[in-house]
Amino acid sequence: MPELESLIKEAWRVRETHFAPQITFALPLDTALISLTGDRCDLDCAHCGGRYLRHMQPVWEADPKGATSALISGGCDLRGRVPVTGHLDRIRAIRRDRRLNWHVGLIDEPAMRQIAPLVDVISFDIVGDARTTREVYGIEATPADYAATYAMLRRHARVVPHITIGLRGGALGHERPALDLLEQAAASEIVFIVFIPTPGTRFADCPAPEIEQVARLLAEARIRFPKARLHLGCMRPHRAYRARLDPLAVRAGVNVIVSPAREARRAAAELGLEVHQTRECCVFGESPS
Repeated sequence: MPELESLIKEAWRVRETHFAPQITFALPLDTALISLTGDRCDLDCAHCGGRYLRHMQPVWEADPKGATSALISGGCDLRGRVPVTGHLDRIRAIRRDRRLNWHVGLIDEPAMRQIAPLVDVISFDIVGDARTTREVYGIEATPADYAATYAMLRRHARVVPHITIGLRGGALGHERPALDLLEQAAASEIVFIVFIPTPGTRFADCPAPEIEQVARLLAEARIRFPKARLHLGCMRPHRAYRARLDPLAVRAGVNVIVSPAREARRAAAELGLEVHQTRECCVFGESPS
């Protein structure tokens, strides 16, 4: 296995070959967070336990005034599906003059057809092995299930796959098989997020994944997906963790970082990257003119 520094240098060479010297820093202040289920989730996943739904506005009382976009998400049922069709009239009202990013889970095609006119982009979590799905979500879903759902969603909308690094309580295992799946599907963009030990969850006492392991995975992804836009997303540990990880991510060739640490800005400047800033969820890209 090559040393991390050598791998990062190779990843940077790949980035230089395929991309202009630019990087996007997203501060998603103008994207409203809306839950279709309030703070309810039937799965009670080990890494979340519904805690993150508490920071979202329930759809039935959401007031996204001032937001130019919205994330439409919610808790899952016992088959890993977000109930996306339950409040469509309310979503239609929210969508006026706003772009919508949907988190849908393992939904079926009839549900996707219903929401398709209201979708600008879908954020779809990819899990690369059944053990991780079982231990984290408590459902029996295979990589083939994720691959099939991803392919189906792409027939109806732009889909940005997400991989959670360290999803199984900080341990790596499913991530490279997930990349295999996305390589077979010729994914053109990937968002990486990082497991956060969260108080009140079953994984609360688990460690965040080692920063060097995360950086290695990002560098490997850049080499394996030379032309894909790679994002380091909003869900990752804060403070000292970001101060160490974010500049490594810049050097490993990611295209987008959400809420970057100061050290990432410094690394971008040292590498001669022109910084573009956005104020919405990173999957939207540049704001529409």
